[in-house]
Amino acid sequence: MRVVDRRWWAKPDAESDTPDSADDRRERKPTVVEELEQQLTRSNEQLQAVLTEHRRAAEEFEQVKLRLRRDTAREVERGRRTVLAEMLDVMDNLDRALAAARGSGPDTTSTLLRGVELVREQFLGKLEGFGVQLLPALHSPFDPQVHEAVSMTPVADPAMHGVVIAVAAEGYVIGDELLRPASVVVGTHG
Repeated sequence: MRVVDRRWWAKPDAESDTPDSADDRRERKPTVVEELEQQLTRSNEQLQAVLTEHRRAAEEFEQVKLRLRRDTAREVERGRRTVLAEMLDVMDNLDRALAAARGSGPDTTSTLLRGVELVREQFLGKLEGFGVQLLPALHSPFDPQVHEAVSMTPVADPAMHGVVIAVAAEGYVIGDELLRPASVVVGTHG
């Protein structure tokens, strides 16, 4: 196998009789090749600059993500503390109702009942402040989207078939979303 060098700039000049001019021609490249090499060098420099900028931007992005996660976690914790602090008022009133029940007196039962009713109303008010609403269920048609049947009871009136006749646990909504379905007893006829 024979390799033929077809680079015209690397071939010795047949007419040139000095060895120095042949060496000069071998070292010189055509201007097109020199320009392409310069463009390649500039492109590599630009590529390195873009890659460096990309790495810096990616690091900044990761730092922003971490900061955002920390800030979000702090806000969630702050919100949780606010909700729990609001519930402590209800706990204080329950303690007062229990203390009143332990006291002796002729109206202890009615006083206790009224105190617990007031605490319940206060608690519902606190929940409403957070957007939680009581879901009315008693005497409404059974709806599996918002009710959870815990049992079924026979009823004499056919109009009460498929109707909630008792509530075991109230249901609640927050905005348009169901927070907890109501646990209900459904009437069946026939």
